[in-house]
Amino acid sequence: MNPTIHTIGIAGSGAMGSGIAQTAILAGQQTIVYDTNQRQLSMSREKISNQIDVLVQKGKINSDKAAHAIGLLKFTDDASALSSCDLVIEAIVEDLSAKQQLFAGIEQSVSASALLATNTSSLSVALLSSGLKRPDRFLGLHFFNPAHIMPLVEVIPGIHTLDAHVKTSIELMRKWGKMPVVAKDTPGFIVNRIARPYYSEAIRILEEGIATMESIDWTMKHFGGFKMGPFELMDFIGHDVNYRVTESIWLQTFHEARYKPSISQKRLFEAGLYGKKSGRGFYDYSEGSTSVLPEMNEEKGKPVFERILFMLINEAAEACYYGVASQADIETAMTKGVNYPMGLLQWANKIGIERVVAGIDELFELYHEERYRCSVLLRKMAINGTLFEC
Repeated sequence: MNPTIHTIGIAGSGAMGSGIAQTAILAGQQTIVYDTNQRQLSMSREKISNQIDVLVQKGKINSDKAAHAIGLLKFTDDASALSSCDLVIEAIVEDLSAKQQLFAGIEQSVSASALLATNTSSLSVALLSSGLKRPDRFLGLHFFNPAHIMPLVEVIPGIHTLDAHVKTSIELMRKWGKMPVVAKDTPGFIVNRIARPYYSEAIRILEEGIATMESIDWTMKHFGGFKMGPFELMDFIGHDVNYRVTESIWLQTFHEARYKPSISQKRLFEAGLYGKKSGRGFYDYSEGSTSVLPEMNEEKGKPVFERILFMLINEAAEACYYGVASQADIETAMTKGVNYPMGLLQWANKIGIERVVAGIDELFELYHEERYRCSVLLRKMAINGTLFEC
C-alpha cells in the first residue's frame, strides 16, 4: 500500500459516511469526519460508538482495539481540518452541484499529493472531476450500504485518473478488509447497471398482469434462492433511491430501452410512498395492514423466474462485452454487492448459453422491443459453444 495514505477524511456524516469512517478506524486509519451539520455529526459519533460497543459485546473485537479505534476518530464542522488528509472520500447527498462545490473547496485545502474520491452510485466520475485543477487524483470509491458490513467497493477511475492512484486505492480497500472491483466510468458502474432487470422486469410482469407482486417475490426466492424478492427489495431500498438510480442510468445512456423507468414506480416516488421507510410502497407496512399470500404455483412461477434471470444474465453479458468490468469482477460485484445467490455468468454456464439466448429471443419475438435485444456476446457464445471463464 502507498505509505502516504495515513489520514482519511470523510465528507458527510450520514449513514454512508459513518459506515466508511467506522471501517477506516477499525483498519487502523486516523479518520476525520467533516460535516456542516452539528446535529448530524453528533448522531454519527453516537452511532459509530454504539456499533463498536456491539462488536465488543459479540466478541468480534476486544476492548483495547475498540478504544484504539475510537481514539483515531475526530469530528469537525471546519473544512480546513481536512488539510492533513491523504485521502478524502465524499459521502454526501447524490447531487452533482453539491458534490462539485464540495470538492472545489476540498481541493484548495488538501496537499498536492492527496487523493480525492466520491462515493457516488450513479453520477459520472469524469463530470464530478471536471472542475478540479488536478482531476488525475480523483476517482470513485463506491461503498454499499451498510458500508461497515457490505464487503464490496467499486473502484471507478475517471478519464484522467492515474493508474498509480487506482492501484493505491485497491490496496487500501483490501487493507480495510473490503473486496474491491474495478469498473469503467459508465452509468450505474457494475452493480446498479446489471441489477436493473431485477426491478424493471418484475414491474413489467406485474403491470402486464402476468403475476402478482407477492407471487413474483415468492418465485425469485423459491426458484433462484434470492434473499428478497424484487418488490420487497425495492421497498427496502426505498423508491426515492431506487427510482432515481433507474432514471439516472436511463438518461445517461441516452434512453436505452433496457433501463426505461416504470410509471408504477414513478407514481410511488411522486406520492412519497418510498417503501418501508415511509410505511408504504408496493407493500403496506402500516399497523393493521393485511398480507396477501402469493400463488405458489411452480408451473406459473418458473417462466417468470426465467424471464427475470435471463434479462439479468443478458445485462451481465453486455457489461462484459462493452468492457465495463472483467468477468471475475462482475461475479464478485453481484454476489458481494447485492448478495445474489450465484454469479450471473456462472448461472448462464449452468443453465446453458443457448437456452438463455433462446429465452431472450422468444421475448423479442413476442414484444419486438429493443428492451429484449440479446447481447451480441451471448449470441456469439451460443454459436461457438463457449462458456464464460469465471
